[in-house]
Amino acid sequence: MRQNVNPNLAPGATSVRRTDVYFSADVETDGPIPGPFSMLSFAFVYAGKYDGKRFERPTSYDKVFYKELSPISTEFQVEALKVSGLDRDRLVLEGANPIAAMSDAFRWIKLISGDAYPVLVAYPLSFDWNWLYWYFMKFAQNGSPFDYSRCFDIKTAFAVKSAIPIAEAGRSHLPTNLASTKKHTHHAIDDAIEQAEIFANVFEWEGINGGDR
Repeated sequence: MRQNVNPNLAPGATSVRRTDVYFSADVETDGPIPGPFSMLSFAFVYAGKYDGKRFERPTSYDKVFYKELSPISTEFQVEALKVSGLDRDRLVLEGANPIAAMSDAFRWIKLISGDAYPVLVAYPLSFDWNWLYWYFMKFAQNGSPFDYSRCFDIKTAFAVKSAIPIAEAGRSHLPTNLASTKKHTHHAIDDAIEQAEIFANVFEWEGINGGDR
């Protein structure tokens, strides 16, 4: 009879499953990649937790961390600035120091997570993860609170549960039962909250086999 799933456990011992704590993240930038370009603002919103059996959706999205940052280079794309509407010249003078901002974000995420695993959530994941992971590793005193891979792509989850290709899994394809009630404003806080609602809807949705799409 098999006693232990984890060979590192002592005979007769049982492993304790740690909970995932999700943070919906959104960034606004002045270009396509970090380093040559800068992250101008970012937000994290507590988006729920999952212990392997039960997903707990927040009753409200009021646990928020937001910063506007001083640019780290002189390079920028006008088109990117138009998306967020942020005043880059103002941020050069008034934006937060990236070292302080990313270190504060690390501590806030760890405080909210407690002894659980923080997981970054985005839709799509690749853009926001690329920026945030780079900034955490470059500037935060303790690196990334999400390690190197604790992340959840809502777009992939929607595609799998809908049995559709990734190319058809953009936000515009979300049915009304999965979409957020919030508008996409390109303000990091607004968009992180919108995304957190979508995440919870998709997470709780049984998928096409559940018969509600």
